[in-house]
Amino acid sequence: MANQIGVVVIFGGTGFIGTHLTQHWLREGLAAKFVLVDLAAPRTDSYAAILQQGLGSGQVEFVRWDVRDPVPLSLLPPQADLIFNLAAVHREPGHKPHEYFETNLYGAENVCAWASAVGCSRIVFTSSISPYGPSEDLKSEDSLPVPETPYGSSKLAAEKIHAGWQAGCKCRRLLILRPGVVFGPGEGGNVTRLVRSLVRGYFVYMGNRQTRKAGGYVKELCRVAEFGLDHQDRSGETLTLLNFSMNPPPALENFVAAIRSAAGIRRPPLSVPRSLLLGASYPIDAVARTFGIRQPISPVRVRKLFRSTSIDPKGLRELGYSWKYSLEEAFLDWKRDCPADFSA
Repeated sequence: MANQIGVVVIFGGTGFIGTHLTQHWLREGLAAKFVLVDLAAPRTDSYAAILQQGLGSGQVEFVRWDVRDPVPLSLLPPQADLIFNLAAVHREPGHKPHEYFETNLYGAENVCAWASAVGCSRIVFTSSISPYGPSEDLKSEDSLPVPETPYGSSKLAAEKIHAGWQAGCKCRRLLILRPGVVFGPGEGGNVTRLVRSLVRGYFVYMGNRQTRKAGGYVKELCRVAEFGLDHQDRSGETLTLLNFSMNPPPALENFVAAIRSAAGIRRPPLSVPRSLLLGASYPIDAVARTFGIRQPISPVRVRKLFRSTSIDPKGLRELGYSWKYSLEEAFLDWKRDCPADFSA
C-alpha cells in the first residue's frame, strides 16, 4: 500500500485466512490498528507468533461477536478505514442448508450496515469460486455463475449485497475475491488431509489424477488482497472482482507431486477404481451417522474428488500480478512454519 491505513476491521478475523491476513499486514506495516471480530479467540499456534505479538502490544484487538446479529455501534471503534469481511460458514458437507444462508447473508447485511453507519468507504469481501459451480471447462470472471450448492448460492447472494452497498455512494470501493481452495498452516481442511494421507502412506488415486482443483497458498491470497487494493488506488476503479488460484489451476497430481517433494516422500501412491470408493462411502457414512462418529469419508466428499474446479485467474493475470509461490514453494514454506504437519 502506498500509505499506511489507520484502522482495519476484519470480520472473521481469527479464522485461518484472517490470521494470516493480519500477520501479513503487521509484517508489512500496512496499518496502524487492527480489530478482529469473530466468535473464536485468536489462534495461539506457533505460526501465529506475529499475531500474538500484535495482541500483546495493543496494535491488534479482539472483539467477540456473531455477524449474524446486527453490530452495535458501541462494540467497535467509531470509525474504520478499511473492512475485510471474511466471516462465513463454508465446510461442505458439515452444515444444514439454511446455516450457509444465515451466516453468509445476514453477515453480509450486517457488515455492510455497520460500514454505512461508521462511514467506512472500503470493503474487501472474500467470496468463493463455488458460485461458478463445478466444471471441466475453464471459468473466468466473465463466466456466468451457476451455483449448485447452498454454500455457492449464499456466497453469490452475499456478493450482490456487498455490491448494493458499494452502489449506494460513488465514494465507496469494493474488492471481491473469489478464491479456490486456500491452503497453508492452520487450514485443517481438504489439503491438510491430503498432506497427512501422503505423509502417513494411505493416500490413493481414485481415477482423479487430472482433476483440476483451483486454489493457492494462503500467503499468496494475502498478497493478492493487497494488490487488488493498490490497483483500485491507482486506477480509481470502485468495484473489482478477482478470481484467486495458481496460474494455471493445478491438477490433483500436481498437488501430490509438490507435497511429496516438500515432505521427501519417495514411495509413489497407489490407484483404485473410483467406483469402489464411492460404493464403500455410502455404508461407511450411514454407520458413522447412526453412531455419531465423525469421519472424513462421505459420498459428498468422494464426489468432490472427481469434479474439477477449473477456474482461471484471468483478472490477476491481465492486471500484471506476479505470483510469488509455486506449488512446491508453497508447501515448503508451510513445512517451515509447521513441520509437524509433514511428519508421520
